[in-house]
Amino acid sequence: MTETVNGPTEDSAEAQKRPQFGTRFLTDPRQVFQHNAWDNVEWSAEQEQAAQKKVQENSQPLPEEKQEEFDNRANEYWNDFYTIHENRFFKDRHWLFTEFPELAPQQKPPQDAEENLINGEDVPSTHNDTEFPGASASYRILEVGCGVGNTVFPILKTNNDPGLFVYCCDFSSTAVDLVKSNPEYDPSCCHAFVHDMSDASAEYPIPDHSLDVIVLIFVLSALHPQKMQNSINRLARLLKPGGVLLLRDYGRYDMAQLRFKKGRCLSDNFYVRGDGTRVYFFTQDELHDLFSSAGLEKVQNLVDRRLQVNRGKQLTMYRVWVQCKYRKVLLKMILSSTLPNLCKRRC
Repeated sequence: MTETVNGPTEDSAEAQKRPQFGTRFLTDPRQVFQHNAWDNVEWSAEQEQAAQKKVQENSQPLPEEKQEEFDNRANEYWNDFYTIHENRFFKDRHWLFTEFPELAPQQKPPQDAEENLINGEDVPSTHNDTEFPGASASYRILEVGCGVGNTVFPILKTNNDPGLFVYCCDFSSTAVDLVKSNPEYDPSCCHAFVHDMSDASAEYPIPDHSLDVIVLIFVLSALHPQKMQNSINRLARLLKPGGVLLLRDYGRYDMAQLRFKKGRCLSDNFYVRGDGTRVYFFTQDELHDLFSSAGLEKVQNLVDRRLQVNRGKQLTMYRVWVQCKYRKVLLKMILSSTLPNLCKRRC
């Protein structure tokens, strides 16, 4: 697996073989250079303290005017990034189907009438088949922060569900142009568009309560921390009852965070790279608070600690990623949990 600005990538052969979250454990430290990576590596108290000290040493924030400049020019920096790298910087994320089977072909039962109810009120569609792309689809996926399509195109190749429609958007118009110019881009089953997810007032070309899956892969970390909650709130409205939001992103004390030097910190655990793009490093609790505050319930919230090894240079690199699945609550699930309590009160 290799590292990019958008996180880890791995070749398709390795991805096909690797079980969920991996099962290669380092039980004998003397064997560390026998493989390229080890899964679920526990940190010692000394490692944790050393990481905290390193972050603290480089935590002096840049002046306010400099931070505003990076915020105002964020679109410019991401367009420059994709102009320089185009589609050569990333590899397709085939590992997604191992970690997130929701992206693979689905066998969906007929939707219950209850699932069309939110907070006790029916939510009929106000759109007909001609009013938005993919309106007639039976399974809809949106990737936010699609880059050049390294998630979208593997989904379209792997998921042969005839009712599938995939939406993808990015802050960078250059990235979206690259997606649309890809020979595999097919408007009959995919719609790419430019969108700033940090602008909660910006409209998506999709009605509320219409998506089965939303994918956030190393993208939420690029937002200013103060804009994250409103962005997640807006995305939650797009999900159908029972729909899921999938996330994988940088975790606190990941190697990438520890490598930042002085003069790169914007605020606590939020940094600017040399190319002007920004990145935040999450804890599980921070992400849980973001999603639960948006009315989503936890299905999964895990830390993936991995030890990557450069056997040629005899180097070890500790990676920390957080992986989450959160579901929009079904009315029948709300009722099943609240009715017993109401009965007790009345009794």
